[in-house]
This record gives sequence, structure tokens and C-alpha cells, in this order.
Amino acid sequence: MLRINKLLITGAFAFICVSMMAQNNTNSPYTRYGYGDLGDRSFGAGRAMGGVGIGLRSPLQINPLNPASYSCMDSMTFIFDFGVAAQLSQFDDGNSRQHDKNGNVEYMALQFPISRRLAVSAGLLPYSFVGYKFGVVRSSSDVTYTESYNGTGGLTDFYGGASFDIWKKRLAVGANVGFLFGNILHSQVITMSGESTGAYNTSRSEELRVRDLKFDFGIQYTHPISKTEQLTFGATFSPRKNLHAKSYNSTIAYVSSTTGETLSSDTITDKDFSLPNTYGIGVSYVKQNKLTLAVDFSYENWKKMPYFGDKNRFNNEYRIGGGCEYIPNYQSKTFFNRMKYRAGIHYNNSYLRMNQTTVNPEGDSYHEIGASLGFGLPLIDNRSFLNISLEYVKKNPEVKTNMIDERYFRFTLNYTFNELWFFKRKVE
Repeated sequence: MLRINKLLITGAFAFICVSMMAQNNTNSPYTRYGYGDLGDRSFGAGRAMGGVGIGLRSPLQINPLNPASYSCMDSMTFIFDFGVAAQLSQFDDGNSRQHDKNGNVEYMALQFPISRRLAVSAGLLPYSFVGYKFGVVRSSSDVTYTESYNGTGGLTDFYGGASFDIWKKRLAVGANVGFLFGNILHSQVITMSGESTGAYNTSRSEELRVRDLKFDFGIQYTHPISKTEQLTFGATFSPRKNLHAKSYNSTIAYVSSTTGETLSSDTITDKDFSLPNTYGIGVSYVKQNKLTLAVDFSYENWKKMPYFGDKNRFNNEYRIGGGCEYIPNYQSKTFFNRMKYRAGIHYNNSYLRMNQTTVNPEGDSYHEIGASLGFGLPLIDNRSFLNISLEYVKKNPEVKTNMIDERYFRFTLNYTFNELWFFKRKVE
């Protein structure tokens, strides 16, 4: 009965996650460009340790950052993982400040073994987020009008992966096959001010729909230092992908507040969209049930990737992150001694390029720096955990003119359900 109740709870959480995945968790004006903000693929411990995971190999958590990690789990274990996030945002354009609140279910995943050397995982991960709303008042030829911009949507990765131990639990390989799907909608509304001027209010919209497969590959090698210490080296690769995508553009002129005339409406299928080659390396040091140290580096070759056929929209992006986890006393009866204490930092540049003009063809971009703290709260069996992470993120624009300084305080709550479902107890 207990196991059935746990299964029902797991199913309920899965339903909630699926129903909420499409909701926005950002208000950043920068998501007006490209595919928006790229999602963080790290779970639980990795999220509080600077977003690391390429070199992490733990039997107690799911780690889709490197699919080679799945096979390290116990052959009688089932893991279910889901996370929710909330954030406070501050936007500063040099003249005024704006504060926003967002919250969303971020991910869900499960993992279970097929044999002692083979394990599989599946889940839903965010690939990108788009969400913004802002306006500006302009004047031209004695006409005053308001331009309002709004964007919603994003892309989601529904993945399935497998990992296989090639050699003595020390060398493992893995791969994910993901179905990338989602809609991104950008709209611009021009509203004329004052009396009729002979000009119409106009609404323009641009929608991108993506439905395609993507692939991720990983490898990990673990080198034992002693009976309780080990080093794990990891590497990942995601090949370039030319996306199967459609674009829908429309322009509507409104004669009155209730009636409008469609001036143009097009379905565009001949524009190219691509995702880049992505490379990652990572290393971790683990002292069993005591200390974990990890560092990751990733590089995404966005430059020259077409977006609406334009190959001059993006920068190559790199990211470096590092973090640690410490357990005072794993076997203690004191709850705070069994807790996992985590911290991390990360730094990356953005793949987006903005404000491109003939005078400034390279455009402008921004860099991001973040710091995080977290806790792993053990549940009764010391296998399942409630993970909490607090993160501060700052986006620094390369130039202050016409760019926005953004700051985020992000709270993530992650539940890792780890159960010996395949264990048969003997009855004497």
C-alpha cells in the first residue's frame, strides 16, 4: 500500500509538471532576440553548485547534463526528480527600475536500471524561455504613437536516454535522444495617440514553431584514489542540428478598436534555423559521504548559426562553473549533521547579439555571473532528498547605452525520490 501511495504521488507531481511547463519564468527584454534565455539543465545538487554536472556521477540523483552518469545508480533503485523555481527580477535602464516576480515548474525526470550495467532515464527539460512586455512612446511627423512589445513561449526538450558501463563501473558512455518542441511568439502593437490622423493602429506578429529531434552524447571515466576517494572526468557533445521549423508572420491594421483588416499573412518554410555544436568537459573529486568538488566548462558554437536565414545573429557562448558539497557526518542522528551543504559560482557570456546597425555591425551583448548556496535535506531513509538552492545572477551589458542591467534572486526547490523498488525482502 505504501508503494502504491508513493506511485500515486509521483504520478500527481508528473501531471502537475506537464501542465505547468509551458508557463513563463522570465520577464527579460533580452528574450526578444533569438531563442530567448537558454535553460539550465542541471538538477538538485548541481543547481546549487554553479550548475555543474558533466563530471558528476552520483547514484542518488539524475544528471541529464551528462547521459553517461545514469549507469552509476544501484541496480534495484528507482529515481524520480522534479523541480520548481521562483525568482525576483530587477531591471535597470539607467533612468528607471522595474521589479517582477515569476514562478514555474522547471523540469521532471525519472531513471531506473535495466541491468547491472545499463540504466535509462527520461524527462522534460527547458531548452529556452521567452517572456517580456515593454513599450515606448515615439513621435514622427507631428504624430505621436506608442509601440508595445510582447513575447511569450519557449522550447522544451522531452528526452530519453541510456547509459552503459563499459568497464568495471569506471568507464561509461551514454546518449540522449530529445524531442525539441515549442512555440515562440513575438508581437508589436502600434497605437496612435490623440485624434484621428489618417493612420491606423497596427499589430505585427511573428511566431516560430519547432518540432524536431536532437542528440546528446557523453562519456565518464572514474579513477579511484583510495577506498573512499575518487576522481571522475567527463565529456559531452551535442552535434549541430538544422531545425525543422516554421514561421508565421502577420500584419493587421485596425480601423477601429474592434475591427481590423489583415494586410499580410505568410507561412514561411524556407528560412533556416540551426542549433550549434556544443562541447563540454568536467571533473569532480568525491570523498564518499563527505565532500564533493566539481568544475565544468562548456562551449557552444553559435556564430554563423542561421536564424530566419540570417547567419549574423549570435556569438559563440562559453560557460565555466564550479561548486562544492559538504556533509558533516553522514551517519549522525542529528539532522543538521546529515544535511548536505552546497555552494557554487558560474560565469558565461551570452550567445545573443543586439542593437546591430551599419555603424555597429557586431552589435552588443552581455555577460552573466552568478553565485549560489544550497542544502540537501535528507528524508527518513537518507536516500531521498529535498534540495533547496538560492541563486543570485547578474547580467552585465557590454555597454550601458540602450541596454538593461538585470539582476535575479532565484529560489529552486527540488525533490529527489529515491526508492528500492526492485528489492525483494525475504520473509522467514
